[in-house]
Amino acid sequence: MSVLPSMLHDAAALTAATGLAYTGAVVTVAAASVLSRSPERRRDARATLTILVRRRPPR
Repeated sequence: MSVLPSMLHDAAALTAATGLAYTGAVVTVAAASVLSRSPERRRDARATLTILVRRRPPR
């Protein structure tokens, strides 16, 4: 029996877990940027969100 199907399954599971962790981080930072009371924390959270989503800040 080939090892390839087992490796593909493990790779798919690792990819799914990594995607879920990244999505959780983005959702947490987005919530912090909206729900934080301090303007400084909101600004920091938005900057972090910009880095995570890899978007440039508006000009």
